[in-house]
Amino acid sequence: MAFEQTLLDEDFSNIGQKLYAFAELMYPVCRSITGQGVRDTLEMVREKIPLTINQVPTGTQVFDWEVPREWNIKDAYIKNSKGEKVVDFKNNNLHIVSYSTPIDVTMTLSELKKHLHTIEKQPDCIPYRTSYYSESWGFCLSYNQFKTLPEDDYQVFIDSSLEEGVLNYGEYYIAGESKEEILFYTHICHPSLCNDNLSGISTVTYLAKILTEQDLHFSYRFIFAPGTIGAISWLSLNEQVLPNIKHGLIVALVGDSGKLNYKRNRNLSSEIDRVVCKALEDGNKEFEILEFSPYGYDERQFCSPGINLDVGRLTRTPNNSYPEYHTSADNLDFIKAEKLAESLQAILQIVNILENNKIYINVSPQCEPQLGKRGLYDKTGGKQGVEQNAFAMLWILNQSDGEHSLLDIAIRSGLRFETISNASKSLINCGLLKLVNKA
Repeated sequence: MAFEQTLLDEDFSNIGQKLYAFAELMYPVCRSITGQGVRDTLEMVREKIPLTINQVPTGTQVFDWEVPREWNIKDAYIKNSKGEKVVDFKNNNLHIVSYSTPIDVTMTLSELKKHLHTIEKQPDCIPYRTSYYSESWGFCLSYNQFKTLPEDDYQVFIDSSLEEGVLNYGEYYIAGESKEEILFYTHICHPSLCNDNLSGISTVTYLAKILTEQDLHFSYRFIFAPGTIGAISWLSLNEQVLPNIKHGLIVALVGDSGKLNYKRNRNLSSEIDRVVCKALEDGNKEFEILEFSPYGYDERQFCSPGINLDVGRLTRTPNNSYPEYHTSADNLDFIKAEKLAESLQAILQIVNILENNKIYINVSPQCEPQLGKRGLYDKTGGKQGVEQNAFAMLWILNQSDGEHSLLDIAIRSGLRFETISNASKSLINCGLLKLVNKA
């Protein structure tokens, strides 16, 4: 029993609501590249799939990087001279610059302004800012809120810690009949930002949940890790696994209303690029293909020259390409259940092609075999056109010379991969095709 193509025809409205609800559950948690927020998020994922939560100690050398100290925060605020909180971390965890060091001082507005971050062009939005690798502190607030601050003496309080600890990442492995692996990676380090990247966490979690119940040819590895340093740590500590990884996909920003975007990997002739392009084409929805560049999310780590895995990236609107990006406007109103569902369905179509893409040889290659006597062709001749399934069979028989995969045939014929795959089963059943190997 192979991957069930019937999954692609299911009603995804219900699962879209589940994807959204999971993002909603994770939304209040203050995440960073280390700390309790990461562990809390991984525990939420572990309630849905049997995730292994790993830890990498502070100071561990991972290639050219070093795992930083662990950051945690309990409270942070700015009070005016009347004792009123004018900025409160507990109202929105974006108010604090991630990795801010502890402080409890009183200062003037002019002194405080050096540590305040706003976006003047988006006056109602709180920006998201970090200071992972240089010790400092800061607050973020909307520009409109910033403009209301009068000259005053302000108490600045941050109850945080930056101490020896660990970096955490989660991993889940599904063993298929082959040791060759398909990798799915999503980052877990952002605080209350829904599209970036609660949408990715939720989608990859439910993808893993669905694939757990399938009979699979490939093995599947799912990684939930902090951006950049998490990916680098995993790659550094798992070099023995890398030769098994055949394809991979970074999943992020998949809940907004934009079209799906696929970013190619650094290798110009990789199969995963062709698979994703065909899956998106077959989805009959608008999409865009982006060329590789060494900037973006963690595809740049997996595609670094010393790693060089065939790992692409799937998003909807790419990073830095929508005004809500890295602001408080990336909230629960910004992501949509139906878009999460569409993204998951597109990924399942990618898995479907990967699982069912085989190479066959036509065992009756001298001219086309007679399909009618095998019950595979309309008995009434002379009609205009060819029925699509019969057309697919003719393409398969013509191209199945032991060199062309079903994906090759689907791309060249312009037919949906599912049509080609289903037609191949009819030809196998009547003994006209012989399996050569997995593509």
